Amino acid sequence: MGETSETSPLRSALRQTVTAVGALIGMVYLFDGPGGGLRLQPALTSGMPEGLRLGQQEVGAVTEAAIAQAIQERAVVWLPAPPGRTPAPHTGVAAVPLRHEGDTLGVLCVVTGRPGPLTAAERGLLEVAARWITDLLGSGSAARHAVSPLRAAREAVRVGAWDWNIRTGDILWDEEMALVLGIPPDYFDGRIETWRALVHPEDLPAVVTQAEQSLRKGGEYGVRHRVLRPDGTVGWVEARGRIIEGDDGRPAHMVGRLWETTETRAAMDSVGRALQHMSDGFLAVDSDGRIMYVNGRAQKLVGPSDDLIGRVLWELPAVAVPALASRCRSAMADRVATGMDVRSPTDRRSYHLRIIPVPDGLTVYLTDVTEKREMQARRAAEERAAAERTSRIGGLTRALAEALTVQDVIKAVAERLLPLVGATGLIVHAAGPGGVWTLQSVGYPRSYIDRLPGAPANNPLDRAMRDGVPRFVDSPQELEAHYPGLAAFAALGGKHAWAFLPLMVSGRVVGGCVISFDRPRRLEDAERGLLIALSGLIAQTLERARLYDAEHHRAQELQRGLLPRALPLLPAVTTAARYLPASEGMLGGDWYDVIPLSGDRVALVIGDVMGHGLSEAATMGRLRTAVHTLAGLELPPDELFSHLNDLVSDLGDDFYATCLYAVYDPATGSCTVSSAGHPPPVLVNPDGTVRLLHLAADPPLGAATPPFETTDLVLPEGSLLVLYTDGFVESARRDIDTGIVQLTTALATTTDTAPLAPATGPWARSDEQEQTDEAGLLGRLCASLTATLLPEGEQTGDDAAVLVARVRALRSEDMCVWTLPEDPVAAGQARSHIRRRLAEWQLEELVTTTELLASELVGNVIRHARGPLRLRLVRSRSLICEVSDGSLTTPRIRRALDTDEGGRGLQLVAALSQRWGVRYTLDGKCIWTEQPLPDPLPAHTTGLAQT
Repeated sequence: MGETSETSPLRSALRQTVTAVGALIGMVYLFDGPGGGLRLQPALTSGMPEGLRLGQQEVGAVTEAAIAQAIQERAVVWLPAPPGRTPAPHTGVAAVPLRHEGDTLGVLCVVTGRPGPLTAAERGLLEVAARWITDLLGSGSAARHAVSPLRAAREAVRVGAWDWNIRTGDILWDEEMALVLGIPPDYFDGRIETWRALVHPEDLPAVVTQAEQSLRKGGEYGVRHRVLRPDGTVGWVEARGRIIEGDDGRPAHMVGRLWETTETRAAMDSVGRALQHMSDGFLAVDSDGRIMYVNGRAQKLVGPSDDLIGRVLWELPAVAVPALASRCRSAMADRVATGMDVRSPTDRRSYHLRIIPVPDGLTVYLTDVTEKREMQARRAAEERAAAERTSRIGGLTRALAEALTVQDVIKAVAERLLPLVGATGLIVHAAGPGGVWTLQSVGYPRSYIDRLPGAPANNPLDRAMRDGVPRFVDSPQELEAHYPGLAAFAALGGKHAWAFLPLMVSGRVVGGCVISFDRPRRLEDAERGLLIALSGLIAQTLERARLYDAEHHRAQELQRGLLPRALPLLPAVTTAARYLPASEGMLGGDWYDVIPLSGDRVALVIGDVMGHGLSEAATMGRLRTAVHTLAGLELPPDELFSHLNDLVSDLGDDFYATCLYAVYDPATGSCTVSSAGHPPPVLVNPDGTVRLLHLAADPPLGAATPPFETTDLVLPEGSLLVLYTDGFVESARRDIDTGIVQLTTALATTTDTAPLAPATGPWARSDEQEQTDEAGLLGRLCASLTATLLPEGEQTGDDAAVLVARVRALRSEDMCVWTLPEDPVAAGQARSHIRRRLAEWQLEELVTTTELLASELVGNVIRHARGPLRLRLVRSRSLICEVSDGSLTTPRIRRALDTDEGGRGLQLVAALSQRWGVRYTLDGKCIWTEQPLPDPLPAHTTGLAQT
């Protein structure tokens, strides 16, 4: 008889204890006789992991503290186990003393497999198990001290042996069998039928079925059943056997052992009764996942025990979740407790399954956590709502801090504050010396906003703005009750609850805010306090934004005043331009200009004062004025830049400007260009080819040293010249070289660069109408280029300007040039040439005046200058008469006295001409005059310039 059989009742109780409390290991420590030390009984160990051997040193390392404290306190003790010596992490040691009649026999000790101390139910189970083990160990203190308690337990447990001849039905057993079964020694007659008659009728089917299965499969035989003795008493036994085959290979004998388990069963029933009264559901599951035990609470949750015993746990409909099977198998394989939540399909309640591995399978606890999970869900929802509210408030605060304009403030409030309180409407009013006016609204029809100035007096917003006290109206009925006659007007807005908030800064009302809802609603005190607090922040931001808008409006007016309001429509060029301020609303120093010069020549100018701000804009205005003045003096580009460089240098070391100045002469098609640190222009030929013009570049104005370089170009008739600033092609997402490539690509692919085809026939356009149409086409080109390089909505840190010009040459029939001799007869020849040409041009009305002008200018050359002498007539928007010579002497008008014989020639020229002037050429100078034609076209026609 082995040791396991002898200690079966104790071992069964210990195993049941381990299962009940969900422990990993169970141990019984006993005092070895009087005065003996505490030692571990190997036969009384359950769940000891393979490879773990606890000797005296290990006992001291793992359980010494808990055992000592339990003996000292005479109560259940739980302590965390020392790390590294237990089969699972986060374990603890629970110990309870085994006491009998005031004496301590030993200690019952279990190693728990989950974090935290024992629950009240688990403590109760340990106490019940300790009392039962104490009873098994004996009742006499003296006997326990004289004889080892384990030895007494071995003598108390009897095991019988039997041999069943399967073929004859005869059974042989030893004398212990009668003692185990509790029958007289002479009762048994050696027949199988006699033994079968001793089996309790209710257990007989299970015993027979198990025996038949063992015979059929050749496996081991094991069964627990009740014995009905001849005297009517009942006891529990457990039988274990195995098949022995005969010579023919067929089952011949079954041999085995039998021992009494009545006391074990009683202990199990005692523990079972404790489990039955647990508040949690409890199931014991074997290593195959089949249910072996179900307490009362679990039966209420998953069904009656008769329907559950023997079924696989994860196949039950009440707990059928996909992950349960894998969780259970992992827990048994890894010997690590786990848990999961399931939702019952029957009562729709939530249960937590705590799965704890034990030596023979699993113990499963089912805890109803519906209310707990609902509370957690509510708490999580509240936390999410609070986090979202905090995030929205933080987002609103950041958005208001970043808002520059009133539009930005309204947008931030609409996007961030309205969702925070579930509102759907917003109206913001401003208050000032002129009264109260609506700034903007969200969520209201336009018709309602238009009627707000006629709203009934003494409304909630007016009162709130008068006394600074917010008003909250929960429904239209409340609105009508407190403000009679107002509900009908408010109904036009489609809202049913309102918050009327005054906007105050330093005790001064600067506006009002109406936040509305599309259904009746009463705001909680916390929501009202939040709105009142945020209204102060909104008021501060709104006032700052209003000041910014006013300042920005003045700055924009200044910027627009410094740029051309309209471009002149000239015979030699048709132009269009576009200016875009920086996204941040800062003033910039970009500018452009188109300046008409003498002889139908045109100066095209574009520049950029480096930096942003009011001083840079003012500098830009000064430079533009200076360019106009210097261009009126007919200075060449390099000399003009020298004067501009001096002007910028005088402003200080922090001022620099780039500039490009081009003079186009339609008589020759030539274009003289100077550039001071400015991006090169782009030329689009009439055939559509695009070319970047490489100019002789100089440093920016203010950093350059004269002289400046000039580049002479010849522009084909109908070609397009594109001038631009760096802000037009450079941004945060691309460098200037990439931007220039994108500009040239856009010019090559767009159809707006082609010149208009001249109209013919009776409906042909006039020159004026043709230029107007051309200006419209160039305006669309500017818009297209802007949309490509500076898309709407893209943030730009620099202002930008672009100027496009279509060039046209003078027709040969509109221009005549004559070379005159350096002799007094030159005046007569000049008059003769003039009479003939003006007759051809049908301008006879201008013959006399033009003859006088030419005679006076030619006479001055003969008298005061030198040759070569040339006369040129140009028919354009006016009649241009030019006399050129080889002298650099500048003629000046002076006041002639009554006694002076000369000095009145230039006075006569100024009186007879509309304009006159002098310009210098490569070989001398040219004095020019302009006269209006008899039936003149309008002097200026508005071109396209957008700022």
